[in-house]
Amino acid sequence: MKKPNAKKTQELIGRRNAPLATRTDLTSSATKDIAGAMNAILADVFALYLKTKNFHWHMSGPHFRDYHLLLDEHGDQLFAMTDPIAERIRKVGGLTLKSIGHISRTQRVVDNDADYVEPLDMLAELADDNKTLAARLREAHNVCEEHRDIATASLIEVWIDETERRTWFLFEATRRRN
Repeated sequence: MKKPNAKKTQELIGRRNAPLATRTDLTSSATKDIAGAMNAILADVFALYLKTKNFHWHMSGPHFRDYHLLLDEHGDQLFAMTDPIAERIRKVGGLTLKSIGHISRTQRVVDNDADYVEPLDMLAELADDNKTLAARLREAHNVCEEHRDIATASLIEVWIDETERRTWFLFEATRRRN
């Protein structure tokens, strides 16, 4: 049996514990702030995605088809945000969420594990969650502006628009007509 090389082992341990060597002109403080803000957004987007899919799967009632399809579209849009968010965090030198547990510890979106939720209550809850997500995206945008991270800020602007559109559609679907 070959004896382990102590120097090689130390070298591997050193590389494993070394900070990321991502090439960026952002300061380590900027990386920490942006990664923190965007990981919170990432956790919220994953949580809102799962809640949207939960309501999509459990939708019922006379408007089933329309609501089911609307929530499927919203779920696809939310899921499509996750990879660009995580990759942006990596590009600026940060670490991303690593597990479902990490998401649950970081998310601010409140889960809904009820066995039954009225269809209009589902839509209203998602409208509120999306409205809150838009506000949190604006907060993250402020962090990016503070550190002159134009690329992340630019992506956030698109996500704010998409989130406001989801909020609008959900709100209009729950309005009571006179």
